[in-house]
Amino acid sequence: MIEALDRLGGLLIDGDTPHANGKLDVFDPTTGSVIAGIATSTPSDCVAAVEAAAGAAAGWAATPPRERGEILRRCFETMIAEKDEIAALLQLENGKPMAEAAGETAYAAEFFRWFSEEAVRIGGEVRQAPMGDKRIMVLPEPVGVSLQITPWNFPAAMPVRKIAPALAAGCTTVVKPAPATPLTAYYIADLMARCGTPPGVINLVLPEPPNEATVAMLAHRAVRKVSFTGSIAVGKHLLRLAADRVLRTSMELGGNAPFVVLADADLHTAVESAIASKMRNTGATCVAPNRLYVHERIADDFTEALSARMAGLTVGYDRRPDAEVGALISTGERDKVAGIVQTAVSGGARVVTGGRAPDCGGYFYEPTVLSDVDPNASFLAREIFGPVAPLVRFRDEAAAVEMANDTDAGLIAYVMTGDLGHGLAIGEKLDAGMVAVNRGIISEPAAPFGGTKESGIGREGGFEGIEEYLERKYVSANW
Repeated sequence: MIEALDRLGGLLIDGDTPHANGKLDVFDPTTGSVIAGIATSTPSDCVAAVEAAAGAAAGWAATPPRERGEILRRCFETMIAEKDEIAALLQLENGKPMAEAAGETAYAAEFFRWFSEEAVRIGGEVRQAPMGDKRIMVLPEPVGVSLQITPWNFPAAMPVRKIAPALAAGCTTVVKPAPATPLTAYYIADLMARCGTPPGVINLVLPEPPNEATVAMLAHRAVRKVSFTGSIAVGKHLLRLAADRVLRTSMELGGNAPFVVLADADLHTAVESAIASKMRNTGATCVAPNRLYVHERIADDFTEALSARMAGLTVGYDRRPDAEVGALISTGERDKVAGIVQTAVSGGARVVTGGRAPDCGGYFYEPTVLSDVDPNASFLAREIFGPVAPLVRFRDEAAAVEMANDTDAGLIAYVMTGDLGHGLAIGEKLDAGMVAVNRGIISEPAAPFGGTKESGIGREGGFEGIEEYLERKYVSANW
């Protein structure tokens, strides 16, 4: 499998895999070894991909919604049938444990199923104008060629979460996966071709370095939409570029999630929810709790219980099948996490468990709990993106809500409480696009995913997800 991807991966234009001179090494984070050399794209390759998408746009938009939906349904069925192979590839290039790789594969496939069903439910509107002089018709149309830029932390789920609604709406795409994890994206593009996606509807490019090629693609008049998942800084840069041509944008950017444990929280539920949310993908998710605010009445018990769970997690140094914690994506990410812990300790925080990067060859950092964290510590403003849980004690509930909202990000917030009604009331006060009450995982293809403030624009998934790829045309007529 890797040999074939070594030959073909990284470049798919108009259903073909043209020769490319550049090559990018892809590393296994678990061992630090090179697993493949993937063809890279020049700016002219990327422009050719845009033009291929433009050439296929009219035919795909005219394809009956039922037919588009059936292709996506076949993609779902094929992805489930090949889930073991996809999960193995995903684990190899991303470093996450096999159980998580399998879970991500199944989660990604569900976006194909959900949007295969939404493709036939795109509705318009006809009504009489209030003055009675005309009819108002509102017709849905595909936005057009969409550039989709995806991150490394979910190599299967992030591309599919963008591709599926775009194709369901009748849009064609150019996908730029993260250079650290391009193999899974290529596999998915190949899978979709096998399931009947016409040439040019999906194009895959891997420009390295990316900026010149990205600028060229966004400047092309055929591109009408850009969807990006990644850091706030890069998202702002893309928004500036998109502004030059007034492009439709979807931005799912970084988070700084608060995890608020109220005094009446069930200890077991709070700890297990913290583990599920904090340690998914070894903490490298935009929805991972970044700041855990724990009421002083329960703080000692919570700290002890969470530290015991974190210390007991099985780390996949040897890619063992029962691993619960994987590697970080690179030495740079590992060193960044280590630096955050060092900063915390210098500011008075105490390491309860973990706090070390083991000498093992791969890019690992131990599951870590920090207590006695100063609520004003500067590192709490940074997205950790690793297996580190900083605990801040609070006494006053209103102060905890204020601290939770004291961030420019607003993707998700967590509330742990024994009183559901009170938890929902607190959730209404939290400035975030999503709120989890007594849960650690809320991602769901049938629900809208997205944030407020600098965490982004638009929503992915749910009924709202397909609207991101539709324009509404008003037609006035009288009969």
